[in-house]
Amino acid sequence: MRLILAPMEGVVDDLMRDILSTINPFDLVVTEFVRVVNQLLPEKVYYKLCPELHNHGLTPNGTPVRVQLLGQEPNWMAENAYRAVALGSCGVDANFGCPAKIVNKSKGGAVLLQYPDNIHNIVKAMREAVPAEQPVTAKIRLGYEDKSLFMENALAIYEAGATEIAIHARSKVDGYKPPAYWEYITEVKKRLPIPVIANGEIWSEADAKRCMEVTGCDDIMIGRGAISLPNLGACIKNSSQPYTWEQTLALLLSYTDKQLNGRKADYIPARIKQWFTYLNRQYPEADTLFRELRVFKTTEEIITVLQQAQQKLP
Repeated sequence: MRLILAPMEGVVDDLMRDILSTINPFDLVVTEFVRVVNQLLPEKVYYKLCPELHNHGLTPNGTPVRVQLLGQEPNWMAENAYRAVALGSCGVDANFGCPAKIVNKSKGGAVLLQYPDNIHNIVKAMREAVPAEQPVTAKIRLGYEDKSLFMENALAIYEAGATEIAIHARSKVDGYKPPAYWEYITEVKKRLPIPVIANGEIWSEADAKRCMEVTGCDDIMIGRGAISLPNLGACIKNSSQPYTWEQTLALLLSYTDKQLNGRKADYIPARIKQWFTYLNRQYPEADTLFRELRVFKTTEEIITVLQQAQQKLP
């Protein structure tokens, strides 16, 4: 099987990709999306979003990184796809799943699931622009307001020449509410000869196994589950023991330490609080600690609270 870290906008930046790929055996990680509108974006945009391009498209531990593009105009998507790969991205991915209102309002992301022909034209243009040996992939949801076009969209992507397709088993309207409708992925897997990657509601090794059994997929993509349980990938692929709260707290401090030495030190309070909203699902201790640290606004205060919590551990 292949295990892929999902492109979570505003969450899985290069530092998070570094940390999670170090402790998990991911076969691939995908970046947050690059928004493409009506121009070929300058190289600096790609290097800022994906500094791994300076390392031949690999995380510090050697995990391949794929740049994701979000846009609605085939020619500009094609030109930017070529640029991403030329700069070192390990293939290029098209985002047809983002549910954000601001993105959908400007005809990007999940709103395109209402128009299979448009999706086909975008992927076809990207495929024709990118060298044949480089993967051109797409990530979709099951639909926009309903799931009636799920197969048409999947076929549109396949017929456009995509290498593989990842499917988040919910519609845009479903948001992130459970359940995930894995049975729809099953139907796509039966129809398409290219790899189909299953995504949605995978929080544990047991969930991953059940998802693979239901869908028939050999490959899975994990998103929020990987933030809730930091070593979920290792649990799924290697049957590792889930991280204890002690290990997770040490990881949080490692994250803040790397942030302090990087370009995003000012973001530490917001990012740590954001991460705690996911950790609360897995660790009761996270909920208790979050009640304490949520009132603080400075990096120094947040780090002090985390260090004190670590010192109190048995």
